[in-house]
Formats: sequence, structure tokens, C-alpha cells
Amino acid sequence: MVEARFAADRTAQLDETDALAGYRELFVRSADVVSYLDGNSLGRPLIASADRLRDFALEEWGGRLIRGWDEGWLELPFAVGDELARVALGAASGQTFVGDSTTVLLYKLARAAVTARPGRQELVVDTDNFPTDRYVIEGIAAETGCTIRWIESDVRGGVSAQQVAAAVGGDTALVLLSNVAYRSGFLADVATTTELVHRAGALVLWDLCHSVGVVPTELDAWGVDLAVGCSYKYLNGGPGSPAFAYVRSSLQDELRQPIQGWLGSRQPFEMGPGYEPADGIRRFTSGTPPIVGMLAMRDMIALLGTVGVESIRQKSVALTEHAVALADELLVPLGVELASPRTVGMRGGHVSIDHPDFRQVVERLWRRGVVPDFRAPRGIRLGLSPLSTSFAELRLGVEAIREELLAL
Repeated sequence: MVEARFAADRTAQLDETDALAGYRELFVRSADVVSYLDGNSLGRPLIASADRLRDFALEEWGGRLIRGWDEGWLELPFAVGDELARVALGAASGQTFVGDSTTVLLYKLARAAVTARPGRQELVVDTDNFPTDRYVIEGIAAETGCTIRWIESDVRGGVSAQQVAAAVGGDTALVLLSNVAYRSGFLADVATTTELVHRAGALVLWDLCHSVGVVPTELDAWGVDLAVGCSYKYLNGGPGSPAFAYVRSSLQDELRQPIQGWLGSRQPFEMGPGYEPADGIRRFTSGTPPIVGMLAMRDMIALLGTVGVESIRQKSVALTEHAVALADELLVPLGVELASPRTVGMRGGHVSIDHPDFRQVVERLWRRGVVPDFRAPRGIRLGLSPLSTSFAELRLGVEAIREELLAL
């Protein structure tokens, strides 16, 4: 078709001029996957991470055994957190640590924030936030007797600063929002929204799961109170790799997190009779650090520092723009609808498209080595990792979606 030929020509030009193309060689690739479009859900491993994991098992774990705790493992959550903060979060040291899952960290910080605003009985969250975020808030509301004010969010857009301004007030304790919406890819205005929440005297907790490593972030400059994000998407930490948490330095002494584990205490190895929180960011930790789970993300954080998140964002914008153009040319005539913002500045690193037959289409795509992901009830997300995804890989995937729709 004419449209396909035009798209192919444009794709080749984009790959030829891609300044980050050489980095694709650093990632492990599977021979049976011809188009991987789910990097916003699970990133490919770096070859260096495979080597690091093997060496760790043989040398550090196998060689040093329990001595490794005294030789750096105990400090790894804070060392990795500080490096992530420096290269990807726009945050000074001493405010970020790695450990626990996203769910646990959301609970810790949200629960601590509610306790720090006594007398305020309202929690604000949007109706299309990721399920974990909503469920955690519902659980905290049940524990504390708070009520939830739901912001009705557009499933093809997101939460605007104006909606937040209308929702917060003197009874608001906490607002929980996502920087990039998991379904639509909508990119929130963090700075403006955070300021609006602060004017109401409330705290704000940002979920960075779909933005860290692909969208430039300035937590300190934006005045963010709290943030949580996972490491297995654009940070390529691997399945179930630990999440990270950011707590603004001026809040650390004020907040008391609810999961009082031994390593978050002031003198953990004294094994004392009562809990006294440690100083600084350490007080937000609980149990034994997930050392193996932090290994792979260290390599990706280092790569982010080399390339720079601004350069990654430029490639991400080019990929999502091309995804929209390909969808318009090849899929919209077949009844597919764009389910992400068209405006570049309102879109993160993935593009969503809708069609009533997409559940069946994704099953067929996976069998032929084309791997996007399905989001009920009728969505496909095209997750585009800038350092590991080529424009040709994207085009191949979109053309495969077209072929499977035509074959139904």
C-alpha cells in the first residue's frame, strides 16, 4: 500500500539519523522476538547486567558470603538511590533509597503523610490511576477513617492541574497522582500541580513508575514532597526488581513510616527492646535490602548518566510521534482509535490505541514474536524504550497489528 511504503521510507530515515542507535547493541535480544513494544512494562536486560549477576553469584555472594553485608551491601540502597536521584530524578543526595515493592513504598509514604496532617480527613486520587495506587489509598482510608475524593480522569488523557485545584481544600491531607498515566501516557504538570496542593496545606505523592528514566524529572526544583517508582520498566532492573522512594529532606524528621522494621531503627544491631527511627532517609527502610534485585538497575542507571535523560526524551518523543503517524496511516482506517494525547508535551513514553478486537489480536501477535501489551477492555500499549527500540522495530509491530486485524 502507498501508506505502508511512505511509512517504511520515513522509518528508514529516522533510524539512519538516530543518535542513540548504537546503544541497542548493549541489550540482550531474543531471536524469537522480532518487535518488542512492551518496554514500559518490562525493559530488556543489559548484557552488562547478565555479566554482573553471574559475577555476583560466583564472587561476592559465593566468595564473600555474609561478610558482604559489612563490605557494602547494607549501604547499597542509599548509594544506588543517590545515583538514581542524581542522573534521573533531579534530587540531591540523602533523599532517595531503593527497597521494597512499589505497593509497599506507596503505603509507607502515603500512611506517613496522612499521620503528618492530623485533623485533615480527605485523600485525593483519580479514578483511572493504576489499581495499586487506588487500592492503597482505599486501604488507608479504611484504616484511618478518612474519606476519598475521586477526581474523574479521562482514560485517554489524565488529571489536569485545574481538576486538582478544584478537588483540594482545607480538609485535604494527601494527593496521590501519577506523573505519566499508565493507560493513556498522559504527562502531568508536576510543578504546577504540586504548588496547588501546597497552597491547600496538603502533601502530594507522585507515582513515577511510567516516567523515571524516560521523562526529565526535577523533584527538588518542583518542590515535590514524596515520590515512588519501580525499576523494572525504563530502569531495566528485571522482573520484580525493587522500587525506590524519595522523601524531601525537610519532611524526613516530620514523617514516621508505619512499617517499623529493624534496619530502619537508629541502632539496628543493638537489637534493642523498642523502636526508635533512624535519622534521615534511613528511617523509611524496614527489612533486609534486596541486594540481588538492585544489581541490574545499577547498570541502567550508569547508562542513563552517560546518555542523559534529555537525550533519551528526544528519542522518546520521536518514537511516540512516529507511532502516532503509523497508527493514523495504517490502523485508523481499520477502526483503531488513538487513546493517548496527540500533543507531544502532554505525552510520556508510550502510546495507547483502542480497538474492540485487540485482546484477540495481541494473542496472535505474541505467537509471531511481536510483543506489545493489552490493557482491558480494548487497548494496546506501544511501550517504546528509547535506548533499545529502533524505528524499524516499531514499524514492524504496527504493520503486524494491521495484518492481524485484516486477518480476523
